[in-house]
Amino acid sequence: MAVHVINEARRCLQCKKPLCRLQGCPAQTNIPEMIRLFLAGKPREAGAMLFQNNPMSVVCSLVCDHEAQCEGHCIQGRKGSPVQISSIEHYISDAYLDWAVLERDRSKHQNVAVIGSGPAGITVAVRLAQLGYDITIFERKDKIGGMMRYGIPEFRLPKSILERYQTKLQQLGIKIRPNTTIGGALHLDDLFTDGFEAVFIGSGAWRPRRLNVKGESLGNVAYAVDYLQNPDVYQLGDRVAVIGAGNSAMDVARTAVRKGSRQVTIYCRGQKARASVREIDYTMADGVDFVYGVDVAEITKDGPMFKQRTFDEEGNVTAESEPKLYGADTTIIAVSQTTKSKIADSTTGLELGEHGLIAVLGNGETTKEGVFSGGDVVLGPWNVIQTVKNSKAVAAAMDAYLTKKREERAQP
Repeated sequence: MAVHVINEARRCLQCKKPLCRLQGCPAQTNIPEMIRLFLAGKPREAGAMLFQNNPMSVVCSLVCDHEAQCEGHCIQGRKGSPVQISSIEHYISDAYLDWAVLERDRSKHQNVAVIGSGPAGITVAVRLAQLGYDITIFERKDKIGGMMRYGIPEFRLPKSILERYQTKLQQLGIKIRPNTTIGGALHLDDLFTDGFEAVFIGSGAWRPRRLNVKGESLGNVAYAVDYLQNPDVYQLGDRVAVIGAGNSAMDVARTAVRKGSRQVTIYCRGQKARASVREIDYTMADGVDFVYGVDVAEITKDGPMFKQRTFDEEGNVTAESEPKLYGADTTIIAVSQTTKSKIADSTTGLELGEHGLIAVLGNGETTKEGVFSGGDVVLGPWNVIQTVKNSKAVAAAMDAYLTKKREERAQP
């Protein structure tokens, strides 16, 4: 792998206007500088730069849609194959995660609560801990990672990476309180009573979206977000129907194949899937079939019933057939997720906006004083790199808010 990565790094043209960064990377990762440092024998400096810009760099190197982002904007890709930026980033950032000795500023003696330990929560926790704030993460499950752990399969994102992240969080002095749901025994208002001066809500989007068709409650039906959390407890049978067109549907289908199902089919409403090209390619390579242009009418004990759709040249639906049964032992619904309202329902002054997402004013400020929010619970289900971009801005806003509070207390 090292020879491959070095050869790929040498292909970088060091463009004066690096589109891979300027147009391709939502987090504005300095890709040319990363490669320059790497080739100069300074991998730790390259890793430190990557981590400082994006604490989730090693995760993003594995799960980002690189073909549409950094690699999709590489100049080398115009006449041949783009530089495999993801492989270079992973090689550097994976090693750096073990090397890194993360430092924090002198304690500011201000407590901050972070609800959720997905990419949003980890990003905010790391940024604020490095600035000297005392951070406690409240995680409702037994292990950190959020949707990275419970929504992305092991073959795409090894869970050992998340264990290494937990070590780094603890080295920064971050306290982690697992199996703790805010909105259950503890409410968000309790955190302020106990001395937390600011709260970040990064609780993610865990509630499956319904199809709102007959048959969703049957025993041979499951939702993707539930299935991916623990596939081993499901007995799917040989024939599995997956309804959806995004990366989550691909993850479900590929997992089902690995768990022994022999005939797995993805059914899409549109004329093509929404997932990344790479994920579609891998899904097909795993032997999964695709059926396009079908809309689910009902789910039965024998499988889903679909209406075949007819499209015009502009992609508009012009007709639908009568429902037809597509036999399956199990049907898994993978049409996105939305947020749970437990925190908002138990908190005074915290308002929700469109689609049940937490309403924010600017840079993550919610309608409740001292409470900030970001990630999927604000943006809706999105990818890790966009969550990091959002969370960095929220962390900066929280620092400004806490600095103002500190300065006000210091005034005579």
